[in-house]
Amino acid sequence: MKSGFVSIVGRPNVGKSTLLNSILERKIAITSNVSGTTRNIIQGIYNDDDSQIVFIDTPGIHKPHNKLGTYLNEKAYMMMEDVDLLLFLVDVQKGFGKGDKFILDKLKEENKPIFLILNKVDGIKRENLLAVIKEYSQLYDFKEIIPLSALKGDNVNDLIKTIKKYLKEDIKYYEDDVITNVSRNFLIAELVREKILNLTSKEVPHTVNCLVENYEDKGNIIDISVLIVVDRDNLKKIIIGKQGRMLKEIGIQARRDIEEFLGKQVFLETHVKTIEDWRDKEKYLIEFGLKEMDE
Repeated sequence: MKSGFVSIVGRPNVGKSTLLNSILERKIAITSNVSGTTRNIIQGIYNDDDSQIVFIDTPGIHKPHNKLGTYLNEKAYMMMEDVDLLLFLVDVQKGFGKGDKFILDKLKEENKPIFLILNKVDGIKRENLLAVIKEYSQLYDFKEIIPLSALKGDNVNDLIKTIKKYLKEDIKYYEDDVITNVSRNFLIAELVREKILNLTSKEVPHTVNCLVENYEDKGNIIDISVLIVVDRDNLKKIIIGKQGRMLKEIGIQARRDIEEFLGKQVFLETHVKTIEDWRDKEKYLIEFGLKEMDE
């Protein structure tokens, strides 16, 4: 049995979460065009007849502009340690920038096999691909350079086959029916947060948080209540929208994904509070790096 841990790292919006979802052929990590969408360390467990690969999705590494940015970078750095292999994702449509160079320098310090994953190759001409691979191969002695499209699933199977060659014979860390390390309620809350980020764009910052307050399976339907927490009253107004239209649309879109995830009809209720109005303000501030935890 080949098994091991593989971290997916890169700048924000290069397709790390999309790649994880593509590998597992189901959605366990939310995606949006908003930088910093991924804030938690999410493991996705891939199983087949002869291997188990634990993929670790990490927050996008970037130049931090606040405590939250610093906190997310530290989470990503931590996940470069104690893994067997590193997947360094680059968006070939945007090219190799200063942020990518910064990440590569960090990766070199880990002294681990590094795969360069050239994502979004469906956006460049086929005849230019060899030239792009040659250009990137001069940056570092990568163990492998693999072009793919995480969104379309192109070449993802080849990536898995290549990873297996670098893993050792080892134990199985999870049972076959386990696909992620995060809870059902976490995934439900994340699906609501995804819709907020996609529908409100840059109006709402990353500090918006969602939590499942109630989950009740009534047999033919599941009642779910999700609390949306924001740090300012004006953001609350944006999420609710004129005559509650925005909040209603967030709920409609989230419910579709939640029903697909749970395989059952769902009644979803969403409501919004500011941090000041929420009883667990301290927990919220600590979780998102906005306040240091007491020693």
